[in-house]
Amino acid sequence: MYPKLSTSSPDPAPAADAADAAWPDATDRALMRATQAGLPLVAAPYAALGAALGIGEQEVIARFAAMQARGLMRRLGAVPNHYALGWRANGMTVWDVADEHVEALGRMVGALPFVSHCYQRPRRLPRWPYNLFAMIHARTREQAMPLVAQIGALLGDACRERDVLWSTRILKKTGLRLPPGD
Repeated sequence: MYPKLSTSSPDPAPAADAADAAWPDATDRALMRATQAGLPLVAAPYAALGAALGIGEQEVIARFAAMQARGLMRRLGAVPNHYALGWRANGMTVWDVADEHVEALGRMVGALPFVSHCYQRPRRLPRWPYNLFAMIHARTREQAMPLVAQIGALLGDACRERDVLWSTRILKKTGLRLPPGD
């Protein structure tokens, strides 16, 4: 599954009823904290998590599924270190796309196998006309440029301007962390 287009405003949370008032519960929060740095590198990671939390492997799996269904997490998957793999040309491509086409085209760009993130963001005129952002990765900038051209071809006449903002160094390489005691 490829990333979906994100907007600057998150989707509203599902309506909660009285049974949802305490959700996520203490066990869900403990499971989130236990996996913030990744899954245990063992043959049965869900069983190991369950053992550490005092619940069964199937309950761990069910809780992850419930968190995903309720929108607390998008997906659970491996995140390779692309820098260690030699993919060092990382560019945030920025596009000025006609507003009436940005959502549909953004979903198509987000589905491209070489796009890791795709977002719609508000323009900041007059200096920043871009409203569609797509992150690409390649070994070199020369190898990345055909990917930029492929996005440009997909956007076609709906795109008026574009640029690439190249990463120069890593400042942070972690996901969201829950505060202790939350």
